[in-house]
Amino acid sequence: MVSGGPYGLEDIIGMAGYGRALLILCLVPLFWSLPTSLMVGELASAIPAEGGFYVWVYRALGRFWGFQEAWLSLAASVFDMAIYPTTFVLYLSRVAPVLTSGHRGLALKLAIVLIATLWNLRGAASVGEGSWKLMCLTLSPFVVLIAIALWKTLHGGVHLAGSGITSRDLGGAISVAMWNYMGWDNASTIAQEVDHPQRNYPRAMLIAALVVMAIYTIPLSAMWAVGIPADRFSTGAWADAASLLAGPALAIAVVLAGSLDGLGTFNALTLTLTRLPAALSEDGMLPHLLKKRLRNGVPWVSVIACAIGWALALGLTFERLISIDLVLYGASLLLEFAALIVLRLREPDLPRPFRVPGGTAMVCLISLGPTALIAFAMYAARDEKLAGIPALLFAALVALAGSLCYLLTKWLGKAPAANPTSP
Repeated sequence: MVSGGPYGLEDIIGMAGYGRALLILCLVPLFWSLPTSLMVGELASAIPAEGGFYVWVYRALGRFWGFQEAWLSLAASVFDMAIYPTTFVLYLSRVAPVLTSGHRGLALKLAIVLIATLWNLRGAASVGEGSWKLMCLTLSPFVVLIAIALWKTLHGGVHLAGSGITSRDLGGAISVAMWNYMGWDNASTIAQEVDHPQRNYPRAMLIAALVVMAIYTIPLSAMWAVGIPADRFSTGAWADAASLLAGPALAIAVVLAGSLDGLGTFNALTLTLTRLPAALSEDGMLPHLLKKRLRNGVPWVSVIACAIGWALALGLTFERLISIDLVLYGASLLLEFAALIVLRLREPDLPRPFRVPGGTAMVCLISLGPTALIAFAMYAARDEKLAGIPALLFAALVALAGSLCYLLTKWLGKAPAANPTSP
């Protein structure tokens, strides 16, 4: 749900160069991933309810803000989920451009959406087991690539000239790093389908934060050591690096693994995000049809509705997707930190199997890092445009539409359900 491997890091290298990219990948998780994983660890262990972060905000801030949290997350997902089929096509185009040109590229993206939809209808256990297997497959070419890079480094191989970059975009590099490190809270929405969530969520969050950092920094360090120029890196360039170091066979393996990475991440996020409309339906804020489930517990109407929404954004570019995604996701993340602080003050006696260490003051302090990075991402995206208007304005309009949708649900007479998260 956070990372399927080093895929997506290439733009950070190309925008910032190796040294700065490595520094960014080491510092961003300290102010972004670690605070978020601590927040998720406390709230998921204290309130392990289906709907996750939506439930936390609903309980802490009320029905209106709970709806806004769900709206922002689902709106962000429209742009986030389109990234993974997009990167799949970008990787495949490196070795088989004829398969991705024109309408074929869109057909491949739609195929990813369809496969993940059908897979999710089989249930959470199927998705979880498949994600583990796909992770092993997607990382396997990088084990070979890193080993070859280290061997060549020790024996004086490669070291190409001109390893610098002609123009730097540190703002863009940081934004891409934030995207690569986000998604920790998505795991919270399936708490009722997880064994012993009070014990397993904090453990998973903290261990995974360290593992993801290693998965990102080790391949980058290996490419830097072997001397592949940083200016050769853009989305899909891992295949080029593999071809340069080991030939076309490894390049093809990287491309195939990259396609599996896009499918695996899309599949895992489908599992978590489709629980939000079902939870809203249970609380009377969306049509009852969305809470219909199969015998295995899958909210099948919600799965299909979300898949259709995600398919509509498949034509957007990688950079524009990230800009809008970060703004909308960032707003929802700030609401989650607000819920963490409010629940500490309002419900000090709420059983918390895991607590952010250091008291309420520390809870407020750790929220400053994500807040500052979200503000920076908004500043960095100030020149991005979508449909002829600034991307930030577009994201703001999408966010404001959540208030109108909430009013619409009240006007249609949706009676507020009893808050299932009340103490």
